[in-house]
Amino acid sequence: MLLVSVFLVATCGLIYELVAGALASYLLGDSVLQFSTIIGTYLFAMGVGSYAARWVERGLLTLFVQVQILVGLIGGTSATLLFFVFSYGTAFRPVLYSLVFVIGMLVGLEIPLLLRILKEHLDFRDLVSQVLALDYVGALAASVLFPLFLVPHLGLMRTSFFFGMVNVGVALFFCLKFQKEQRWVGLIAEAAAVFILLLMGFVFTDFLTEKAEEVLYPAPVVVSRQTPYQKLAITRDRQETRLYLNGNLQFSSFDEYRYHEALVVPALMAHSAPRRVLVLGGGDGLAVKLLLQDPRVEEITLVELDPEMIDIFRDHDQLAGLNDFALRDPRVKVVVADAFVWLENSQELFDLALVDFPDPSNYSVGKLYTDHFYRRLAARLKPEGLFVVQCSSPLAARRTFWSVVTTIETAGLQALPYHAYVPSFGEWGFTLAGRELPQVTGPLPFSTRFLNHQQLAGMQHFPTDMSRITTLPNRLFDQILVRYFQEDWAHYHGLDGN
Repeated sequence: MLLVSVFLVATCGLIYELVAGALASYLLGDSVLQFSTIIGTYLFAMGVGSYAARWVERGLLTLFVQVQILVGLIGGTSATLLFFVFSYGTAFRPVLYSLVFVIGMLVGLEIPLLLRILKEHLDFRDLVSQVLALDYVGALAASVLFPLFLVPHLGLMRTSFFFGMVNVGVALFFCLKFQKEQRWVGLIAEAAAVFILLLMGFVFTDFLTEKAEEVLYPAPVVVSRQTPYQKLAITRDRQETRLYLNGNLQFSSFDEYRYHEALVVPALMAHSAPRRVLVLGGGDGLAVKLLLQDPRVEEITLVELDPEMIDIFRDHDQLAGLNDFALRDPRVKVVVADAFVWLENSQELFDLALVDFPDPSNYSVGKLYTDHFYRRLAARLKPEGLFVVQCSSPLAARRTFWSVVTTIETAGLQALPYHAYVPSFGEWGFTLAGRELPQVTGPLPFSTRFLNHQQLAGMQHFPTDMSRITTLPNRLFDQILVRYFQEDWAHYHGLDGN
């Protein structure tokens, strides 16, 4: 049981690190930077804690139990504290790295203390090998459980509370195991109080999440889900429904028709017979809704990474109503898969493809904007096939927009960039591409709310502050686009004071 405690302690320690990294990635973007700096800080702090253990000469059991209680309290409440600091405070990064350092230092104390406690029970050679082996196995268990079970089923807050209780449970076990050797009344009471606090947090996680999100969104949150891929929230008031992914607005029901008509209609007008259409991303079904209004469209394949998006916008009647229940239409085939991998394995050919991914704020999304990806996509199109991509804002993120256009051209395709004004986003950019330069000359495929022929002609002209500039293409192993995106939007938010 003492060695099992080693396994549990190791698992808990890595879980807190993963929670901090995932939460920072969701809230701050750039998962590579967040995980790299958090792992580095955590490991450094573990080294500090391990080195500090050399000065502990007596009271090893008492200190170990106190460390477990403290790790359980701080680690168990860390996700909740960080959510509230992000929502209500202004010092998220200092708090984040302070918590990571303190937890890492306390976890670094654990193994040296355990080795010295257990040396009376095991031969030293067996002791070191077994403790270290269990420590590494615990790390493996945490790294597997976290993405496959804990995040999708418990979420970050509940995961933190649960493993905080595990840490405190280890402390209580040691109290009972060595109760003849020590007087534990005070520590048992302390551990019990912390355990009850964490249990209450676990039970009332939904309430805490709701309070943390109140100031993040302008309207009440009606759906809040933590998926393995993103933090998904939907807000609604009497007039408007909004979808947020990782805190970033994806659409507003007030003006989404402008965005989706700009994405869908020019592509349908440029193709004479768009019978088979591929939609990558767009799990909200709003683009699919428009495609189904064109009688020429016979079959739509929607490839969406996150099954929660499909669950919400196909299976929930109220929210599915936003897309007129398009994802239930027999002409629509839904595939839950990574579009990058799916394109590699698919042998199907399409007349038209719509690419509606989130902006390239990190490398996992940035790979979907590379020349490699566009070559894969072009291979899935018939000779006269076309595809259209949303490309962020040519005004607020000028380099980002034109880098996408350059990347498409680097892939050997002809690109027709254009833009439209969407009140929720401002000026927004799109690119229509094919083996031949697309011509948006056909009739409107259905009655539109926003677009007409005059508007379409104007969308292809860029004023001076949005005109083309020289940019590098985005390549799979050198994703310059992610840097462009982060720098462009940081500069824009600095200019507008947000």
